[in-house]
Amino acid sequence: MTVVYEKSPAKINLLLDVLGRRDDGYHELETVMTMVDLADRLELAELPEDRVELVSQSPAIPTDERNLAHQAARLMKERFGVSKGVRITLDKRVPVAAGLAGGSGDAAAVLRGLNRMWRLGLKGEELEALGAELGSDVPYCVRGGTVLARGRGEILEDLPPPPPCWVVLARPPVSVSTTDVFARLNLVEITEHPSAERMIDALRQRSFAGVCGALGNVLEHVTLRLHPEIRQIKACMEKMGADGVLMSGSGPTVFGLVAREEKAVRIAGGLRGFCKEVYAVRLLGESPFPRG
Repeated sequence: MTVVYEKSPAKINLLLDVLGRRDDGYHELETVMTMVDLADRLELAELPEDRVELVSQSPAIPTDERNLAHQAARLMKERFGVSKGVRITLDKRVPVAAGLAGGSGDAAAVLRGLNRMWRLGLKGEELEALGAELGSDVPYCVRGGTVLARGRGEILEDLPPPPPCWVVLARPPVSVSTTDVFARLNLVEITEHPSAERMIDALRQRSFAGVCGALGNVLEHVTLRLHPEIRQIKACMEKMGADGVLMSGSGPTVFGLVAREEKAVRIAGGLRGFCKEVYAVRLLGESPFPRG
């Protein structure tokens, strides 16, 4: 029985801007994303029968066709006429529905893993195109690293990684609907948009202070109004000395960039009084995936 293993790191949005609504109903985005060293782990085992199985230790995720990883396996089987099946064992470590692309990352890991298992010979760009059929964050999660994403997330441009640092992640116990956040977003109310050019310049100059100063997310305007506890976590991180603080994606996870490990550990310890899901992890920056 053939078995392959994949990792699916969490992503954070260093910058997220919404430029307008597209004719297809999606929003035109401009976002800078990078990865952190907190990852789901997947085992893909080939089955002789024509079926897809997904099992996980996490009770918080569906294991049927509602799961993006399950959908990714189905897509690969149907698109390339594969008669064999696969059992996906998902060790879930990235917080669920947190603005960290956990589900999208799992789908991307399945695309990469099945490409290897079934020797399909697909290049990175081909896998990214398949990922775009599953969700806006999946193409980025296929590629990894630090990128500027445009369109609805499928147009990717590689960027230099941020300087090495630590990242404190805090996910408050609230549920955020991405669809609802975008529906409530009124761009007329946004008086100041984050500058992708400023962030890219900071990355190219390898300036940690510049990266922290260029952080921005227009979706905070909506999500923090709906969930004041997220604002409280942001304020706590800032008060505890994080160098740069922002909500990732549509939330609810807040991340803090911290230059020194000891400070990151101290901030994480202090935040555990506000929420249970708190992590102090390294920034990855570079993609851990081979580019085919």
